[in-house]
Amino acid sequence: MENVIEAAINTIKSIFVDEPKDPLHVGEVMSCWIYLGGLQEAKSFVQSALNTSVDNQLRHVLEEDHQLGLSQIQRLQTFMLNEGVPLPAAPESKPKSDANAVPLGAKFTDDELVNMLSVKIVSLIISAATASAQSVRNDVALLFTQFQAEKMVLGANIKFMMRERGWIKIPPYYYPPGAPPQ
Repeated sequence: MENVIEAAINTIKSIFVDEPKDPLHVGEVMSCWIYLGGLQEAKSFVQSALNTSVDNQLRHVLEEDHQLGLSQIQRLQTFMLNEGVPLPAAPESKPKSDANAVPLGAKFTDDELVNMLSVKIVSLIISAATASAQSVRNDVALLFTQFQAEKMVLGANIKFMMRERGWIKIPPYYYPPGAPPQ
């Protein structure tokens, strides 16, 4: 336990100590690009989803994800530009449209939308965790740890809603051979 506390103290010290920072290494730059690309693709998906769903609870979750995504995009772009890293191209924003005007066969169901959103969130959580673990600079690791924590909180809320609405996809349960009956 003391190793965890010691690591946390050292990390906090490194934030407040004004020591020269090494340039980002290629892995850190790639992590920034991958995460930013994932955020931008998720933004495009969420905009489309908002244009097709009329479910108020799902729309609220989509808006929450959209706002968090915009915040993370802005913070990551600012960080990258301050480090001299050029930004990748981003997909165009989707214009707002009337969800009732989209034909049923041309749009995803609410169940499909929330499950696709969940997959995107999980992908970004894994990407942020990987980036944090592979970072040498503590400021980069902390940035991705913050992104991961924010997405995990949102993902937990969405999972609760998915269970409540019967939208969560659960694999078959595993009962080991010879185990007593449940």
